[in-house]
Amino acid sequence: MHDDLPLADEKRPAPLALCFGRAEWAAAFADLGTFIPYVVAYVSVLKMDPVGVLLAFGLALVACGVVYRTPMPVQPMKAIGAVAVAQAAALSSGAIVAASLVTGALWLLLGLSGAASRLARAIPREAVLGVMLGLGISFMLQGLRMMGSDWPAAVAALVLAVALRNSRLFPAMLVLLAGGLAYGVARQPALWDGASFGFALHLPSFAVAGLRWPDFVTGTLLLALPQLPLTLGNAVIAVTEENNRLFPARATSVRNVSVSTGLMNLAGGAIGGVPMCHGAGGMAAYAAFGARSGGAPIIFGAVLVLLALCFSGAIAFLLQAVPLAVLGAILFLTGARLATGNAPRTRDWRVLLPVALTAAAALWNVGLGLLVGIAACLIWRKQNSRSG
Repeated sequence: MHDDLPLADEKRPAPLALCFGRAEWAAAFADLGTFIPYVVAYVSVLKMDPVGVLLAFGLALVACGVVYRTPMPVQPMKAIGAVAVAQAAALSSGAIVAASLVTGALWLLLGLSGAASRLARAIPREAVLGVMLGLGISFMLQGLRMMGSDWPAAVAALVLAVALRNSRLFPAMLVLLAGGLAYGVARQPALWDGASFGFALHLPSFAVAGLRWPDFVTGTLLLALPQLPLTLGNAVIAVTEENNRLFPARATSVRNVSVSTGLMNLAGGAIGGVPMCHGAGGMAAYAAFGARSGGAPIIFGAVLVLLALCFSGAIAFLLQAVPLAVLGAILFLTGARLATGNAPRTRDWRVLLPVALTAAAALWNVGLGLLVGIAACLIWRKQNSRSG
């Protein structure tokens, strides 16, 4: 069933040069639509140390850009982020760190043992396509909700992005960010208050030392385990498929993605980072704004490392300066790219129906969507075998 999917672990990727041109710089910040809201929530609501959070993301992005040599994204785990914010009163920052460590250990084990690859091969292609289609549509809907906070700014951002989509002189993402920053500061001059742009070295703390057993119990049962199906669908299988569709010269595998997910969470958790994953939507965002190598995540990661270690006083300002509506426009365009890129190119309803059912369920929950897609394909095959 999966002979046509480039997910096999035995594939040996061809070399791909890293680029750091204007397009890579522009695309480097294309994933801010999902990055900023979650990081702001972790820092402001759960009182996580922004230095540890940004440093963990930055180091993971640089490592992934070097290893994969494609725009492999690193994003906050969405289900964990949503639960953490909703249950903020009952959670400590230690539980978040513990969830990152447990998540890292689980995915490292699943990757090295081959269990993640076996699961991926057992999942029908229609279910994978449905998950990515559903993710694209959900990103578009979330983007529209964010755009509703300031429709004039959102429409202006969309028009600019479309008008500059092929411009080399004025890359769309850089124009959107510069314009968004200027507009955001003009609307909220108070953002300057308390912002410090001076150099000040700030090293992260060793977060593991302060953890207690209750942190691990809460982090595992409430956060890490419920995230597993979502991570498998979007951040392992779907991102592998998207990477190999967009960059066949640098194909990767479910095993590699599982192992890197494990390693970056173990390392990130040790310095106070939050649970991280790869994501098909993030790769679609990078590609939509011009990234063609691992240069884009390396640039974004290096900026985050520099901010965390040397300019931590400016973190709060930068996280709040870009208007939500502009981030929503970026997220909407990302979703459109992901949805159109993975829509089935067939009129065969035997393919379209499982994809549509999976996508519809994935709008609510990616893990549920994956289960619906698998069930739909199994039922259809069973009916076919009986009629045959």
